[in-house]
Amino acid sequence: MNDDTDAQRPKRRIQGFGRRTVLRGAVLGAAVPLLPATASAAGASATTASDAATRGAPAAGSASFRWLGTSGWRIDVDGRTVLFDPYLTRFKTGLFDGGFKPGTKLQSDPELVREHIGHPEIVLISHCHWDHIADVPHIAKSTGARVIGTETTFHLLVAFGVDPGQISVVKGGEILDFDGITIEVVSSLHSRNKRHSYFAPGTLNAPPAAAPRTISDLPEGNTLAFQVTAGSSGPSAFLMGASDFSERAVQGLSPDLAMVAVPSSAATSRYVPRLLRALGRPGVVVPVHWDNFEEPLSEPPRRDPAMDLDGFVAQVHQESPTSRIVVPDYRTTYGGDMRPRRL
Repeated sequence: MNDDTDAQRPKRRIQGFGRRTVLRGAVLGAAVPLLPATASAAGASATTASDAATRGAPAAGSASFRWLGTSGWRIDVDGRTVLFDPYLTRFKTGLFDGGFKPGTKLQSDPELVREHIGHPEIVLISHCHWDHIADVPHIAKSTGARVIGTETTFHLLVAFGVDPGQISVVKGGEILDFDGITIEVVSSLHSRNKRHSYFAPGTLNAPPAAAPRTISDLPEGNTLAFQVTAGSSGPSAFLMGASDFSERAVQGLSPDLAMVAVPSSAATSRYVPRLLRALGRPGVVVPVHWDNFEEPLSEPPRRDPAMDLDGFVAQVHQESPTSRIVVPDYRTTYGGDMRPRRL
């Protein structure tokens, strides 16, 4: 969560979480609807995707990327699927309406989740705030996917009834080989608001006494970033779940693509230039976590008014003028170079 609760930002059947809740659902057996589009220039340096229409799944022998909103991604490599921070239900908390309610009950919509996730093999979790993890218990239990995250992620998912053997605890620094998909775990930091603080800090070293029921029951639990590389020569993508980072931890990663969280404040000193330099000025920069994540994925992305997306694009262009900037759309599937692809 890019937290800025100081400035409160201006029907489906929903399933609630609970200790005895059985989260039902099945992965899709065929193609997931992915809507590619032609790109159009937006200023001198950014590319945005517009609507088009086509159905299909990523072609074999390739890597493709689909933004799931917030910081979430679906990455498909040769018919295998990796999810990062898949928050799909996007329920209302009042955060964008001027009346934020920390006691909002956690929810997950199995039908909606199934529309987007395909057959995930791996689920990567940056941290445990609701807009990153709320749908993960259902995804893990209904698909059997391996979840990779912090110790806090482990304890929360166990409390939700996920098989402990399905969860891999990491700390940062690990380089994991999944038969051709390489995942490098990067120690990271959570973004800060104008008061240099953030929502629901804390970690867990044991499962809570009961499964969390509200968004305030989910502590941050430390934050990770990941670099996912497809095959021996496929594209590498750096994935962030929050707009801060450990400069020493990312130094030398040199990804082809960098999915960078847009900050909600200037609390982190020189965030954009320091990050891009440490990453080696990636060829493609994709801003994420700038959208109103309480609006459905079926609609065009709507900007979070607390996020200065234009200012972020300008900073990237100034620091790394050779980088191509792609402002993503929910309904577009992108190839390994982040160009919209027709399937």
